[in-house]
Amino acid sequence: MRLAACVLSCGLMLAGGSIAGLAEEVPQARIEASRAVAASFAGELKEALTKEMAASGPIGAVDVCKSMAPEIADRASEKSGWEVARTSLKPRNSGNAPDAWEAEVLQAFAARKAAGEDPAKMETWAIVDDGGQKRFRYMKAIPTASLCLACHGTSIEPELRAHLDRLYPDDAAVGYREGDIRGAFTITQPM
Repeated sequence: MRLAACVLSCGLMLAGGSIAGLAEEVPQARIEASRAVAASFAGELKEALTKEMAASGPIGAVDVCKSMAPEIADRASEKSGWEVARTSLKPRNSGNAPDAWEAEVLQAFAARKAAGEDPAKMETWAIVDDGGQKRFRYMKAIPTASLCLACHGTSIEPELRAHLDRLYPDDAAVGYREGDIRGAFTITQPM
């Protein structure tokens, strides 16, 4: 079992984001750099979606999200030298399904939200052993904003639903309400 999975399973994740016993090993600069990459990704994607939503509505926004989100992640990965992506327990694109560590973090985020914590402030990080290679893992929760509800909410227009079904036949990313945890930005850095 990977170290992070063991630590998370044992319930040692701290609400502030670090893993008990490992926080001292994580340079603050690594955490801050991860926050900056996640914030840049979020800002760039939100700007593109807001612009397209105003110009052509939800169907255009879905098309922008399908093409732009992977491009933004690829640019961030190339620039930083890290793996940068989005994930969710209910992914729209099955290629964004979480690995075991990410799934446990997303479940912990859900528990933290249920306990009253603000999803906009949720993040976590850990040093994990990945087949003998130490890696720094970081995740930042993505709360569902009102902008997201047209495509991810509980009531999706039939024409949009048909478009989503064509693009994403296995779409699970629906049924959200404003403030729900839609997923997370996820960053993996070699140590």
